[in-house]
Amino acid sequence: MWERFSYYGMRAILIYYMYYSISKGGLGFDQATAASVMSIYGSMVYLSSVLGGYLSDRVWGSRRTVFIGGILIMFGHIALSVPAGRIALFISILLIVLGTGLLKPNVSEMVGGLYDAGDTRRDSGFTIFVFGINLGSLVAPLLVGWLGMSYNFHLGFSLAAIGMFLGLVQYWYGGKKYLSKDSLYPTDPLEPGDMKKLGVRTAIGVVAFALIVLLMFLLGSLNLNNFILLLSIVAIATPVVYFTIFLTSKKVTTTERKHVWAYLGLFIAAAIFWAIEEQGSSVLALFAANQTNNHFLGLHILPSWYQMLNPLFILIYTPFFAAMWNRWGKKQPSSPAKFATGMLFAGASYLIMVIPVVLFGTDAKVSPLWLVGSWAVVEIAELLISPIGLSVTTKLAPKAFQSQMMSMWFLADAAGQAVNAQIVKLYTPENQAAYFMGVAIVAIAAGLIMFALVKPIKNLMAGIK
Repeated sequence: MWERFSYYGMRAILIYYMYYSISKGGLGFDQATAASVMSIYGSMVYLSSVLGGYLSDRVWGSRRTVFIGGILIMFGHIALSVPAGRIALFISILLIVLGTGLLKPNVSEMVGGLYDAGDTRRDSGFTIFVFGINLGSLVAPLLVGWLGMSYNFHLGFSLAAIGMFLGLVQYWYGGKKYLSKDSLYPTDPLEPGDMKKLGVRTAIGVVAFALIVLLMFLLGSLNLNNFILLLSIVAIATPVVYFTIFLTSKKVTTTERKHVWAYLGLFIAAAIFWAIEEQGSSVLALFAANQTNNHFLGLHILPSWYQMLNPLFILIYTPFFAAMWNRWGKKQPSSPAKFATGMLFAGASYLIMVIPVVLFGTDAKVSPLWLVGSWAVVEIAELLISPIGLSVTTKLAPKAFQSQMMSMWFLADAAGQAVNAQIVKLYTPENQAAYFMGVAIVAIAAGLIMFALVKPIKNLMAGIK
């Protein structure tokens, strides 16, 4: 809860901090660059989750990995709380990317480790866990947003840091009492020879990346936008490499290879969905600040408060979806059909945003209900795609690559946001309607294509529901 409080609190005000003028306490970025930074930031957070899973399994164990991640996150927020300009921003991004990557993929596993295999409290435990995540995400934009935007951005970031500190204290003492000793050790520790290979491969990767950056510098093309482009290419190339490994490995059976092909279609749909959903903290955040009448029914709404809509609708919808799937039982739609339906809802959420722009133009301040409606629709899509995607990832994973296959779900979000980092630059007052319509058409077209592929994908899934 506290980790999500700190992350979503920071995220609720970060884009405003970046593009507000220096006289208003911001950094003075132009809005397109600020939106692009937000997107690549989110992409790198999910990309680093691959590293976090690896270090937990093979080096530190889950308990230590999560604690180190929390410390890095806390110091990342502390860096933002200091009025040190753009340098502090980029230091903060690096720390929070690494910290969240260490923490995020390992916490869920640790919740499962609290219970024995036959313990009937397991589902209730995960229910509490998910509620805590959404509670932190819901409260953070309200409190951090109010403090940061009403008084001082750095005070808001300080509150995010305090939240992570409270979480670390609770985790340290609670972990000693409740977590098993197994969580202190890696499940698949590196052998001495493996450590040497890992060091060599890491050094090669770092040197190669540094050489590319150096070449960009020598060619006079090293600037923030081009560096973001480089990171976008890395984020998109990473899942391509993973899929190539899965499909060509001799460790993968013929049936498992069919499963991977089936998952590829779902992965692409998920990446498109996340590209839309994650624009809530960039494109829709800009719309909330610039084109929304934030005086509604006698209430003054801070632009950062709209970030509460995501977890709010998740909390509202989840009981209904859980009851619906239980009621339908074996008659419920297949995973590909749920994905296809989710894509249509994702596209519809942006069709809603076309309407006020066409009706009132880009200079008018429109009702906040347009944003509320858009978020209400896209969160239906999330519940059709996100939990289903997690479930189907575990079912379609080749035995030899089960842990790495779980990383693919994070990489779908990373790839989607990497694409965002480039396309959000097209969001300008002059072409808002075209932007919303274009993104909506891509999502709806992907949904229709997915419907056409439901039967082939189900055949490739070979009996897996």
